[in-house]
Amino acid sequence: MINEKRIVEEFIRYVKIDSLTKDEKNFANFIAKELKSLGLEVFIDNAGEKVGGNTGNIIAKLQGTKDIDPVLFSCHMDTVSPGRDIKPIIKEGVIYSDGTTILGADDKAGIAAVIEVLKVIKEYNLEHPPIEIVFTIYEEGGLFGAKNLNYDKIISKRGIVLDSGGDLGNIIIQGPAQDKINAKIIGKSAHAGVAPEEGISAILIAANAISRMNLLRIDEETTANIGMIQGGEATNIVTPEVYLKAEARSLSNDKLEKQTNHMIRCLQETAKEYKGQVEINTQRMYNAFQLEENEEIVNIVKNAYENMGIIPHIVSSGGGSDTNILNAKGIKAVNVSIGERNAHTLEEHISIQDLVNTARFILEVIQSLK
Repeated sequence: MINEKRIVEEFIRYVKIDSLTKDEKNFANFIAKELKSLGLEVFIDNAGEKVGGNTGNIIAKLQGTKDIDPVLFSCHMDTVSPGRDIKPIIKEGVIYSDGTTILGADDKAGIAAVIEVLKVIKEYNLEHPPIEIVFTIYEEGGLFGAKNLNYDKIISKRGIVLDSGGDLGNIIIQGPAQDKINAKIIGKSAHAGVAPEEGISAILIAANAISRMNLLRIDEETTANIGMIQGGEATNIVTPEVYLKAEARSLSNDKLEKQTNHMIRCLQETAKEYKGQVEINTQRMYNAFQLEENEEIVNIVKNAYENMGIIPHIVSSGGGSDTNILNAKGIKAVNVSIGERNAHTLEEHISIQDLVNTARFILEVIQSLK
């Protein structure tokens, strides 16, 4: 029932509409109009106003023909840079960009699959449960659309997020918490050639603090990274200020707190040792989530894959997604693979077969619900 020609054409149309983070308005308006044409009740919330974007999240509802609990499908509308003027091309059954931009399969392949299924339901007059759709803004960089979603509009207590790469069949039931750590290290300027002893090098403080930190792979559940360092003006000036941007992640909230505190102590103790100062701001971006393997939504997804002849794999993720936020809001949700590869790179691509099978999977879920 899935129309391969149509879903490919629609996906290509979607990725050609620019929707960089906080600039999703044109794409959101296009998708909202399409959803309305399919008979869904469509609402755009005010999340954009809260996060400095130019539109909000799309919330859409299709009344059910079956008197059973609703199910939620979620994807995000925003894409990373370089994501303007995307020119998709098809080579040997795989969709790429022309190599100058990302493709935007993350996450417009998910959106294309959801909307194709809605079209199939309408065309074939298929029986279905109540369906709720959430297409979020500003997922990239902090999950801010999901964080500011109008949850008063959501009834579903079970959901599927279509926003993971890799082979179809992967079911993510566990994802990490993340802390952002921003630090300003303050030293004292001096002439590096005439009187360096009168200065306090913020670079030296930063270097020694970082050398004392446990970073990268901490254990099987925890990672940490210094992502950005900025400071200094000239080689003949003892640098008075350095800025660091770092993160820590863990599948365990307790381990994350321990790792973040360790990094903070390294900065504070080193700054004190060198008679400098440090200003630190930390932000919990999202908490970890974990579902049991026998959770209802997990079994629904597993059965759908098995009915398609795809072997399901229960996995955990090292990255955050809207799944973290939905679970924190009381919606039991899993994240599933949609088959896109090399996300956030110029080599991003997705096979037509995976795009079609993602739509088939959604339809299988909907038809299996009783």
